[in-house]
Amino acid sequence: MTPRRRLGFTALLLIIGIGWGSTQSLGKIAVSTGYGHFGLIFWQLAIGAAVLGAILILRRRRVPLTPVTLRFAALIALIGTLIPNSTFYLSVAHLPAGVMSIIISTVPMMAFPLALALGMERLSLRRLAGLALGLCGVAMIALPQAGLPQGLAAAWLPIALIGPLFYAIEGNVVAKWGTAGLDPVQAMFLASAVGAVLVLPLVLATGQWITPPWPLQKPELALTASSVVHCLMYAGYVYLAGAAGAVFATQTAYIVTASGLLWAMALLGERFTPLVWLAGAVLLAGLALVQPRGREQRLAD
Repeated sequence: MTPRRRLGFTALLLIIGIGWGSTQSLGKIAVSTGYGHFGLIFWQLAIGAAVLGAILILRRRRVPLTPVTLRFAALIALIGTLIPNSTFYLSVAHLPAGVMSIIISTVPMMAFPLALALGMERLSLRRLAGLALGLCGVAMIALPQAGLPQGLAAAWLPIALIGPLFYAIEGNVVAKWGTAGLDPVQAMFLASAVGAVLVLPLVLATGQWITPPWPLQKPELALTASSVVHCLMYAGYVYLAGAAGAVFATQTAYIVTASGLLWAMALLGERFTPLVWLAGAVLLAGLALVQPRGREQRLAD
């Protein structure tokens, strides 16, 4: 890799990490008016499908609609959006967005033991140490000294951890069984479209339909921005993983967590105790130990 290409990839890495880091704070703004999680998820999926559909049109790529691809899309919609995003919107209403940004860094830590169970990874002391650090980091956030708002806020931490668990399950499912012949943008588009269809009856049955006002107000703008940013950053991440390698691309996790804390301070005025900052550092250290190194990734591939 030439220095110029490395510089370009590093710039893209920063853009993706900083962009993705904003979605936790934008999600908190979106729930500020009391919108139900099913309504928010429907619009998130619908906006995502529109953005990704436009990308596919520009690329002149069609999406094959077969029983296999539709089953795959329904599964990914369930474990990659409906369940984790439901728990995200429920918990972010009670937890600081910065804390949610720290929690998202547990995805690789949860993915590793699942990969072990599926026979896709090998046990190592380094990664076990990373898992231990991750548990310590989460435990530190739950301590009273962390300064979480309200007396029951810490009780939402287990709910917040459900999302990373299902993202880890999704990653392992895709790594083990593939994407039914779809490229990543096709897969995410179809999962978004199918997910919107699946969640619509839940929206109507629970009375959580959202009719966006015009002009859009702050919560609706935040939801729209979060949905668009997520799609674009995801497409950028897929490109980066293919062009610069999966190990290089996974470094976005560090930037997402760090920038998520800064976004929460800038957009929401959140401030964190020294213990929360220390917990974030401990979790990132655990993440560094759990993630594969270059040689390990090549062996895994």
